[in-house]
Amino acid sequence: MNTNIKSPKVYLIGAGPGNPDLITVKAVKAIAKADVVLSDRLVSPEILETYVNKNTEIIYVGKECSKNASTPQSHINTLMVDYALQNKTVVRLKGGDVSIFSNVLDELQALKQNHIPYEIIPGITAALGAAAYAGMPLTARGYATSVRFLTYYKSEILTHEYWKELAITNDTLVFYMSKGNLKELVEKFIGLEVSKEKKIAVIEQATTPFQKVYTASFDDFGKTLGDKNFASPSLVIIGKVVNLHEEFSWLENAEEEGLYFKSVENGSLIPKTQNFFEYAV
Repeated sequence: MNTNIKSPKVYLIGAGPGNPDLITVKAVKAIAKADVVLSDRLVSPEILETYVNKNTEIIYVGKECSKNASTPQSHINTLMVDYALQNKTVVRLKGGDVSIFSNVLDELQALKQNHIPYEIIPGITAALGAAAYAGMPLTARGYATSVRFLTYYKSEILTHEYWKELAITNDTLVFYMSKGNLKELVEKFIGLEVSKEKKIAVIEQATTPFQKVYTASFDDFGKTLGDKNFASPSLVIIGKVVNLHEEFSWLENAEEEGLYFKSVENGSLIPKTQNFFEYAV
């Protein structure tokens, strides 16, 4: 019996919020074994340069909805399954945590339907990384009773009744993928019973060398931040805990301007590292 025959396996891995040092040891070990890595846009280039074997094929399958350029999820599923059925070890690498606002369910269903073994390796989600690097404990005693992870990329996601409940809750609210609708998001709270103690924080490119934190009250948001075009990715935190930023922030806003993650140019996804397999959509 040949015990050296490989069995296919897919690792669904969260790479963390940006800083490459925030990836887990378990994730690093799995990445080192990969024959193929399917990488999202919001994965630190340094993770790929440092931990991926030099003989491993890296395929960029990023999404950037603001530029209407995304690798179709069906294509990602096909790549993942096809490589696994070739008895290859596949890593599906996602920014943040693999289970928070991602398409992991589609991928799990595709793997299950094709009887492919898989493992889920969690990562630090953007909310936790951004809050920590901005000095905002999300459930600080006396400031919040709990935290909610939300998204607002189209108006019909949340009902008016739910907005009213969000306005009065003591929970910290964290909005993912909402920078494009941020002005409208804030306007949803205007006129509702929002406590004057609550503030809004927008954290650009959290945990990266280009991190910047902007805060405002609901009264002055429109005047100070309403017309600003925030860099991608940006996370929005709303609640009393935002007041803690000024006292407990330990990282200065970056002086240098720039984008840490890969961008979309002329309809093609352009990697910023040379060892990527360039994949255009």
